[in-house]
This record gives sequence, structure tokens and C-alpha cells, in this order.
Amino acid sequence: MTSTARTGYTSIPNQKYRRSNRRSRQRCNSLDTDSQSLSALGCFKTLPLEIFQMVLNYLSVKDISMLSMVSKTISNRLINYISTPSGNRRLLLQDFHNLELPGKREGSYILEHYKSLGLLLKRCTLLLPTKDRLKYIHKILSEVSCFKLNGCPSPLHCLGLQCYGIFLQILTAGWDELECHRVFNFLCELSNLPRKVQTVVSSKPGSARKLELRIRLYCRSVLLNHWIHRSDSAFWLTRILKPWPMVNQARLLYIIFGPVSSLDGHVVWQKMIEGPTDETSLKGLADAIKLLYDTEAREWTADDVISLVDELSVVPREWLMENNARLLILSGNSICFTFMASKAVNGRTLELARLMVFLALVCEKDLYCMDWAVKMMQKVCKVFSTPGERNNFLQCVENVFAHMIMDMLQAVLSGDRDEEDSSFLNLFHLVNAQANFHKEILYLTMRSNSSTV
Repeated sequence: MTSTARTGYTSIPNQKYRRSNRRSRQRCNSLDTDSQSLSALGCFKTLPLEIFQMVLNYLSVKDISMLSMVSKTISNRLINYISTPSGNRRLLLQDFHNLELPGKREGSYILEHYKSLGLLLKRCTLLLPTKDRLKYIHKILSEVSCFKLNGCPSPLHCLGLQCYGIFLQILTAGWDELECHRVFNFLCELSNLPRKVQTVVSSKPGSARKLELRIRLYCRSVLLNHWIHRSDSAFWLTRILKPWPMVNQARLLYIIFGPVSSLDGHVVWQKMIEGPTDETSLKGLADAIKLLYDTEAREWTADDVISLVDELSVVPREWLMENNARLLILSGNSICFTFMASKAVNGRTLELARLMVFLALVCEKDLYCMDWAVKMMQKVCKVFSTPGERNNFLQCVENVFAHMIMDMLQAVLSGDRDEEDSSFLNLFHLVNAQANFHKEILYLTMRSNSSTV
């Protein structure tokens, strides 16, 4: 019994000792963690959280973003600050319609603010997975109605989407393509962009004018306008267009980059059909086509782009040939030649001849060098496989000149003149175009003859 009592007596203190030792180690670890956390705060460790956040109110957004890189602990405190009502009021400026504040250049101050905010949130969320970063940022920005596709009642007079686009550009700069794919899918889910695009590309052009305008503004301001490198712009434009069949791609391209009314900003669908247009109306489309044709746009082949241009020329109905020719000239030599060579290879000689004449007419009207048109015709002639095909093409060019002059002359003689007397003016330009076109051919012929003598 004595032995038993001694055994029981000695075992109890041992158990108590072990439990006491474990607890003391836990307290030590807790103190170590707290001290590490406090040391990561540096000089701010003596400040209560409320005072720390008050200090932040005296720092610029750029300074706060620099502060976020000091330590993970400070970064977490900044994330908490951004989520507070006072942080929201400070950082989420919403003067999107007040474009002329005293002492500020029009709209520039708020654009710079959101550029800095993008950098701040980029740094604060650096250690999070892409999915979690996007969720957190959406949570912060979700209350800003002007960042939404249908959120602002006056989108033409609002900088909200531009600020959102600059913010996203800074946030995602340097991300790889897989992460950018996730960003695009995330934005599509938030804005319901695919369903809205489906509505406008499957409806009669102009029947959903307000939605067309909002899609145009969202795509340009949020996804396309703020990139520095062409490869980035090509990537985002590809994301917008590629999910759709070619006919819908052409319609969507026109909605985003086509001509708009100077009065209400809505897409002008009849611009290319009713009469000759100017360079301004076509420049956006031409720049987009050049972007897709560029080697940076890896997901597009030359055939894809030429098919898109061909499809675009019948949106919403067949364009005037002069507008087709002007678009090709603005799109650059490579695209113009590839488009014409495609017609030559496919035996569409008469179409090619008409296009050649209108290229000469646009050169005359817009004061381009006519020798460019002659050199383009030379290159196209080399595409034909036999001399007979080439001679047939040249004969077609001359026939088109003759027929067009006769048609315009008949319109002038009929006396049906409008206020601008456009019939006579068109005839004047065409006759001059033919004369200058043939003059350049004569110069070229004489130079080649003199070089062989």
C-alpha cells in the first residue's frame, strides 16, 4: 500500500509539470508573434489603430501605396483601412461629372487619382491569388455605379468608365495571359457583356441604340484605350471579338470603332452607304484592323483579317466603293495589297478593277501621291499567273474609268443638281484622277525605257 501511495503521489506532480510547461511555451510563442507583428509596424507600433488610420488621411494615395510595401503587417492594416467607411470616402472619389473643378485640368486629377489607387491595390493584394484579388477589389469598387456598364445615367459626360479602365490597366500591368483571361471573364460576368453583345449583334442595326452606345463606351474606356503596348491592345480586342462568328465580329467592330453622331454619340449605321465619308469616320476602324493584322496579334491570320474587312464592307449593307477604298488606304500598304491580291487569286477581276479606280479617285480627292496607286497596281499585276489574266485586269481598269465618267457625265447633263453640285464635282475629281493616274504610268514607263537604253 505504501508503494502504491508513493507511486500515485509521484505521478501527479509530473503530469502537472508537463501541462504547466506546455502552457508557458504557448505564452512565450504568443509573445514572440506579437513582438514580431509589432516590430513589422516599425514606428507605428506605438499608435492605436484609430490614430494610425487618421495619419493615413494626411498621406497621398501614392505615399500610401509606398507604405504598403514596408511589411505584410502594414499591408494588412491598409487593406482594413480601405474597407472602412472613412477609407472608402477618401479613396473612392466620384467626381466623374464635375470635370471643371477650380484649379484642376479637365478630368485629369481624377484619372491620376485612380491610376494611383490601382497601384495601391495592386501592391496591397500582391500575395493573394488572382481570383481572391479580383473578389476583394470588386468588393471595394462595387458601390461605384459609374463603373458599371449600365450604371451611369449620363455616360457621354462621365469619366467613370475611363477611371475604371485606368485603374484596371495599372492593376493588371505585368500579369501573364492566363491571369488576364481570368480578369476578362470576371469583367464579363460582372457586366453581363456577352449577353448584351448578343442582343446588339443579332438585332436590326440601330434598334438598340442606347445599348450599342454603352457597349462602345465600356469596351473602349475599360478594356482598350489605356494600354501602352500594341500587344496588350491586341490581346483585349481579341478577347472581345473572338468568341463571335465573323459576321458578328464585323458588326461588333463597327459598333466599337465606327462613326458616331456628334449630337448624341450614337452609332451612325448609314454613314458608309449614303455617300462618301471622310478619314475621321474611318480612322478608328482602320486602326483596329491594323492592330489585328499586326504580328503582335498572334491569334489572327492574314486570311482572318481580310475576311473581317470583307465582312465589314457590308455592315449594315454594302458600302460605297469609295468608302471601301478609303478604308484600305488608311489600313496601310500590307492590308491593302493583301485584300486586293485575294480578289486577284479568286478571279474577282471586275471587283478588283473597280477598287483600283476608286483607290485612284481617293488619292485625287484626299491629296495622296498618285504614284502610290500605280505602284499598288504593279504589285497586284504580279499576282496574276498568266499574261492574259493581267491584260484582262488592265482592260477592266480602263473600262471602269470610261463607264464611270460616262455615268457621271450623264448625271451632270440631266440637270439634277443638289445644293453642293456634287455631280459635277464628282466628275471633276474622276477626270483628274484618271489624268494623274495615267500621267504616273507614263512617267514610270519612260523611266523604265530610259534605263534600258
